[in-house]
Amino acid sequence: MVAVKNEGKAYPFGYSQHEENGEQMTNFALYSSVADAVELCLFENGKKEQRFAMHRSENVWHIALSGVANGMQYGFRITAENDRTLANPNKLMLDPYAKAVVGKPDLSSVEVRSIFQLNDPRDNAEFAPKGQIIETAFDWQHDKAPKTPWAETVIYELSVKGFSQLRTDLPEKLRGTYAGLAQPQSVAYLKALGITAVELLPINYHVNEPHLQEKGLQNYWGYNPLAMFAVEPKYCSEENPENPLYEFKSMVKALHEAGIEVILDVVFNHTAESEKPFPTFSQRGIDDRTYYWQNEQGEYINWTGCGNMLNLANDITRKWVVDCLRYWVEECHVDGFRFDLGTVLGRESPDFNPHAKLFDDIAQVPSLQQVKFISEPWDIGHYGYQLGRFPHYFAEWNDRFRDDMCRFWLWKSGEVGAFAERFAGSSDLFKRETRLPHTTLNFITAHDGFTLRDLVSYNHKHNEANGEDNRDGRNENYSYNHGIEGSQLDLNDEYQSTVENQRVLAQSGLLASLLLGNGTPMLLAGDEFGNTQFGNNNAYCQDNEITWLKWQDFNQELFDLTKQLIATRKQIQSLQRDVWWSDENVIWLNIEGESMRTEDWHNRESKALQVVLDQQWLFLINAKAEPQSFMLPVAFDGHWKAVAGTTNLTEQQRQVDVGGMAFCVLKKMDT
Repeated sequence: MVAVKNEGKAYPFGYSQHEENGEQMTNFALYSSVADAVELCLFENGKKEQRFAMHRSENVWHIALSGVANGMQYGFRITAENDRTLANPNKLMLDPYAKAVVGKPDLSSVEVRSIFQLNDPRDNAEFAPKGQIIETAFDWQHDKAPKTPWAETVIYELSVKGFSQLRTDLPEKLRGTYAGLAQPQSVAYLKALGITAVELLPINYHVNEPHLQEKGLQNYWGYNPLAMFAVEPKYCSEENPENPLYEFKSMVKALHEAGIEVILDVVFNHTAESEKPFPTFSQRGIDDRTYYWQNEQGEYINWTGCGNMLNLANDITRKWVVDCLRYWVEECHVDGFRFDLGTVLGRESPDFNPHAKLFDDIAQVPSLQQVKFISEPWDIGHYGYQLGRFPHYFAEWNDRFRDDMCRFWLWKSGEVGAFAERFAGSSDLFKRETRLPHTTLNFITAHDGFTLRDLVSYNHKHNEANGEDNRDGRNENYSYNHGIEGSQLDLNDEYQSTVENQRVLAQSGLLASLLLGNGTPMLLAGDEFGNTQFGNNNAYCQDNEITWLKWQDFNQELFDLTKQLIATRKQIQSLQRDVWWSDENVIWLNIEGESMRTEDWHNRESKALQVVLDQQWLFLINAKAEPQSFMLPVAFDGHWKAVAGTTNLTEQQRQVDVGGMAFCVLKKMDT
């Protein structure tokens, strides 16, 4: 039986459990600077409600209870007799620190979602998402973080759902789940490919936006969070329906046993509460002005494009972020974070400050300095593009790498200087103070945009299924369909077979540029075997066969090439030492095998060059559609042998011919 034991403690926030005189105590603490009264509401079996008046210490409300059992649900009712907040005691508020959440709100029409609006007088406890008390203990046994050095890191971005949903070699009940990703078949595949870390699209509890629910669609990516401490339950298998956290931890443990790191894509730039007239579930109804950036008129500053922007300059909101990161690292053993719309992290006035307090707060936590930090260094606000300006312990998504490489290979720009700058680690953007090459996180494709297969198959986006008349999604994809619009070809047709061959070569050149370039490479799941999304470059709302990896269409040749390139990367000293390239380890040569001259760097017709690394590796790069003759360099003892890439060279003559759209890797063999 639940009973009040004492006033409780103001910290830690959320709920915490401990023993006192042989009795288990549960402490609840909530920050609200605007509340005049707060009630903790407990629910047994999700129905019967008990209310407990909480006590106040400055702006923290707290209480300690006995008899709180696992499985019980809870929330808060906020009363405020002032005009500083949007509180309504008839609306149950979700704990921002909830470690599990029960219930997905129905927002499919104006009528049903009106009960979540703060100006509505009805009690919404029956329909509101609620925090849940869960068992957090887990036997990690001898779990050990891989702690892969940045220079040896190869990242694989995936959706937990999409990765295994169509894998017929897994039990059906495990497909699309944390357990599915942890299965031996899944882990063996990742190991065979050679990646060292998985970067998971958001696995925090999220909700589907009202406009998607109205259309019968779901948020597949997960960038609409409501509870950042809680695991998303829909990725949990039937084996652990009551505790998805347990299954998540089991997945982390299994991946660690294979030496694979787990990086979480996290959203600390906005929440699912969106604009002020939209449904309220948590922070808005608890302490609106503490959590969200607002102008002098009290209107939200929306530099995320999602209706609101979290105010991370505020001490309480920053603490919430740091506490959350610590929870995932210390309690769940994750190995790093990728921050969506990361510029928000440094907004303080609210302009961006590369020395923002949040960055310093993170740097002061020992456990957080043991993991990887990655930022998407932009948002849509004032001075939102901040590529290269994050603290030294951050890596950053480098969209300049993506665009310059696509222009070079697919649009045949001939800008060999731009290719070389990006291939060598983008020192023009990242070589500042103590930053090292790993801080440029290189990618060609990601969840947002075309897949690699679609990049070489479509000239235009095809997002009609999203229900926005194809207006959504990026327009500048720098893609090329090679003559036929569409990813599906009839290989019995001679022309279409030729087009397919050109597409394979283009994919190979892009993959080699990514996986053999200086910096940290990130591969989009499925690109290694030719996965298509049928031209949809904004498939955030397609939780279906448009986005799920199509294992039945597996291209073994492309997989083998990707695997080979990753294995080659691990042999190249200059890619494993995390050093900026200089004359000591790299030589740039023209097609005659001579050092690049000024006119060579500006010759857009050539579209070809040679790169020598460590006097041991030679890359022949030809971005033209036509073959290219190269005079191989003779300044080193030994001869060159083709070991990877898009063409085979067996003869040992100095002049060799390389086919069109080729990236050939040669290794010096001793005579």
